[in-house]
Amino acid sequence: MRYGGRARVNDASRRSAQRPSQRSRHGDKARSVAFQAMRAIDEGAYANLDLPARLRRATLHRQDYAFVTELVYGTTRMRGFYDAVISVAGSRRVEEVDADVLAALRLGVHQILDMRVPVHAAVDETVALVRGEVGVGASKFANAMLRRVSERSREQWCERVVEGVADEAERLAVLYSHPAWVVRALRAALIAHGSVSGVDTGDEAGGREAIQQALVELLEADNAGAKVALVARPGLADVQELVEAGGKPLPLSAYSVVLDGGDPGRIAAVRSGRAAVQDPGSVLLPPALVGVPVDPVAGGGERWLDMCAGPGGKAGLLAALSIGYPGDVAVFANEVSEHRAELVEQAVSAAQDAGAEVFVGVGDGCSLGVEEPGGFDRVLVDAPCTGLGALRRRPEARWRRAPRDVAELAQLQGQLLDSAIAATRAGGVVAYVTCSPHPVETVDVVQGALGRNAHVSVLDAQQWVRGADGEQIQGLGAAPYVQLWPHVHGTDAMFLALLRVGDVAG
Repeated sequence: MRYGGRARVNDASRRSAQRPSQRSRHGDKARSVAFQAMRAIDEGAYANLDLPARLRRATLHRQDYAFVTELVYGTTRMRGFYDAVISVAGSRRVEEVDADVLAALRLGVHQILDMRVPVHAAVDETVALVRGEVGVGASKFANAMLRRVSERSREQWCERVVEGVADEAERLAVLYSHPAWVVRALRAALIAHGSVSGVDTGDEAGGREAIQQALVELLEADNAGAKVALVARPGLADVQELVEAGGKPLPLSAYSVVLDGGDPGRIAAVRSGRAAVQDPGSVLLPPALVGVPVDPVAGGGERWLDMCAGPGGKAGLLAALSIGYPGDVAVFANEVSEHRAELVEQAVSAAQDAGAEVFVGVGDGCSLGVEEPGGFDRVLVDAPCTGLGALRRRPEARWRRAPRDVAELAQLQGQLLDSAIAATRAGGVVAYVTCSPHPVETVDVVQGALGRNAHVSVLDAQQWVRGADGEQIQGLGAAPYVQLWPHVHGTDAMFLALLRVGDVAG
């Protein structure tokens, strides 16, 4: 039989504040729910979809909800570091450990190293979990492993697991629990987007140090998680309504608030679709597209297209923006997946009820340029991407992507952008958006499209991305593009390029 093992920290300041130091007597049920969620994630489930459903079905005390959420999200984020600890503590590769045992050990190590759970409780409850889920023999193995791990502090384990690791990316990958290729990609992105000050001063050593510091801050931000942010869809709700419901305004966006906790579904505006859960970085981008001047055409009115609309956050915001827009607007939301198209329909329904003209369709965005050439004034391409900019919000994503995904997605992104350009009339505007900062998915895709479409020019996107005070947001990287960052702006790492489509004949 295959087994496995885990780690520990004494510094309370490094532990999660999600729980007090004493666990409730219902902890075994809470840990069981967390274990089942972890196994589901191992099999391909998404934490943000699977865990809430499990919590709704579970008969837990309310105070245990936060504990389970932190246990699942924190363990998933720090899995790489914990696996390194397990491997050293058990003198074996984690691949040799039974999958169920490994999942339980990861949960146990997270409690020992990074949560305010007494060591004896973390060990005893995890051993009991393994005994119930796997068997007595496995529980003895788990007990030995966790006690071995608890003999060292987190800081001591950090030193131990990178002994002999010379490559800096590999060291950071272990310590900050990201795949090494992701660490290298994020470093390249910080440089490519001009997001590190002092790099071009001629001080080579200082530049390397600045890049290293920014990279560490970014990795730490990925592991810190993200608070729930809400958008008040303009024309349907306002920020004050969300503030009165417990939200805190954000200086970054005139439409956004953040919640300290609780279920956003308790807020009436969210239940009615007048507000929604949406990252403030994502909220900034549709208004930028809508704000760019477009010369009117004969007959008046505008047609807006969200080419890759699922699950509907940006489509819902575009639909809301169309309500107060000067002139008639028809919004078209396209989604290749029927299921996700249904989510889009839900997202735009409140705007439709308020009079917005919104149409949701199912189709391949790559073919829209051929099917409706020059048919739209404004086109948003929120392209499928690796999601490397949303790792704090989607903890399992870092473990599911591979370097080969970047090239495959970049090809699709280029096809979608070409289609968007073809679907945009002369004088119209295209917004190319990703939630990945990877240069291959961002600037390279845009430059490739410009090379294939000589009638297209790049606009300065930075002047159209403005905060709640109406002023241009700082720290957006190298113009003409916009690159947001978790460690700088407190948002997902959203990328934006704005393109003006000219006359093909011209």
